[in-house]
Amino acid sequence: MSYDPATGAIGAKVSGQAGNNLVTRPDGSLYVPTGAATVSTGCGLSGNGSGSTPLKVATGTWPYPCSVDSAGGVVACDSNGVLRSEPRGKASLTNYFENRSYNDVPVPTSGLTTVDTYSVTVTNPDTCRPALVLAEQEVDIWLVVPAGGAAATGFDGDEMQYIRNTGSSTMSGIHTQHTKLLGRGTLAAGSSMPVGFGAGVGRGAANAYYYAIYFTLRVLLISL
Repeated sequence: MSYDPATGAIGAKVSGQAGNNLVTRPDGSLYVPTGAATVSTGCGLSGNGSGSTPLKVATGTWPYPCSVDSAGGVVACDSNGVLRSEPRGKASLTNYFENRSYNDVPVPTSGLTTVDTYSVTVTNPDTCRPALVLAEQEVDIWLVVPAGGAAATGFDGDEMQYIRNTGSSTMSGIHTQHTKLLGRGTLAAGSSMPVGFGAGVGRGAANAYYYAIYFTLRVLLISL
């Protein structure tokens, strides 16, 4: 406050420090002019904060047919005061292989029967969003089929090959690589799950047997 002993008037004392925009109007009232406090701007901002040139954020035109209100992303401020957009998408592809040998196991005479399984544990590397899990699985079963014999191979109950030996000599080292690409659902952010499948043989005849199974599993995780 200010006081004039000559007149006895008491008034507001306005600081003369640089940057203070408070002024006394002719009628004695205090007033801060609109936009008096201006600022300097950097990348992505325009204007100086005055009434005629307010601060504006540089924006683009929404080019999609969907509504920006319902489909637009998020911009947030991190702990260091830096603006951040939504997490970047991630894709992870991992290959797994295993070759197993057996002691000449007879092929079951019944329909396709699962005789061994292969499984791995996969983890979603995205700690923010669920991932779509795609599994490309392959199985290669090695057979010996005597004359007049037969055998079927496949996996997960799906017969994918049937071999019958109509010749007069034994067929050795018969094998076919079966493959499928299957969706395995979604995996929560940062979570793990088993992914695997079973190798099967069946419809064996004339002492047909298998002696090796090669497993291949490729797991693709996609989070967007």
